[in-house]
Amino acid sequence: MRVWVVFLLCLAGHAFAAPTEEEPIVEELVAEEPVAEEVDVGTNPVQVEVGEFDEGIEVDEDVAENPCLNYQCKKGKVCEVDESNTPMCVCQDPSTCPPAEGEFEHVCGTDNKTYDSSCHFFATKCTLEGTKKGHKLHLDYIGPCKLIEPCLDSELNEFPLRMRDWLKNVLVTLYERDEDNNLLTEKQKLRVKKIFENEKRLQAGDHSLDLLARDFAKNYNMYIFPVHWQFGQLDQHPVDGYLTHSELAPLRAPLIPMEHCTTRFFDECDADDDKYIALEEWASCFGIKEQDVDKDLII
Repeated sequence: MRVWVVFLLCLAGHAFAAPTEEEPIVEELVAEEPVAEEVDVGTNPVQVEVGEFDEGIEVDEDVAENPCLNYQCKKGKVCEVDESNTPMCVCQDPSTCPPAEGEFEHVCGTDNKTYDSSCHFFATKCTLEGTKKGHKLHLDYIGPCKLIEPCLDSELNEFPLRMRDWLKNVLVTLYERDEDNNLLTEKQKLRVKKIFENEKRLQAGDHSLDLLARDFAKNYNMYIFPVHWQFGQLDQHPVDGYLTHSELAPLRAPLIPMEHCTTRFFDECDADDDKYIALEEWASCFGIKEQDVDKDLII
């Protein structure tokens, strides 16, 4: 009997002990599963990032850069590409120029013909390249062609005196009105400030030739920068240190003193007759001494 009791107690002990031995195993397995998942996800993070990065890129292999995008052509010409996709400049068809919005866009050529705009003029001039007519054709002045009286010899001698004084007064006026700093650069304003504050400055007015000549001799330094400044304002197409007949066109306007002498005056400034006016030639025309010609003043 005692043997059976011991036997039953052993069976009961095994029955209760079995779950307690298996549960820790289950718990350990459950505890290990998240760890295993984290390792699986994090073992190759580079592949995940690369995949996402690749999906965000859209490449259009058919889009090629336009060779004419940054290819510069002079006035009257436009860029086209040849069969090998190489950019080149060809004459613009005048009919492709935008229509003029008004008479203020008209220009007058040296052929005494009014063109709808500067675009029409330069396109026409380009088509005449290599011909005698094209070589002589230049932009004379802005605005429709009109009758301009001939410039007398006495007036030609007067022109540089009045032009110098006019340039100086233009700069002073710009300095006075330049409240928003968009008319003159800081370097230009520093130069003009010295002229503006000089008590010896001849005020604007209709002065006699004798007074203008005396003031130039007495206050010579006041006129050096205005002459250089005007050269820089005109030398724009392109900026190369030379003025062409077309670049001088803005000076042939009613607001310029003695405009009817402009063309003749600058023709005589071209000392070497190469159809270009260098800074040295320009300065000499206005009486600026050779040692005072300074390219650094074109600021």
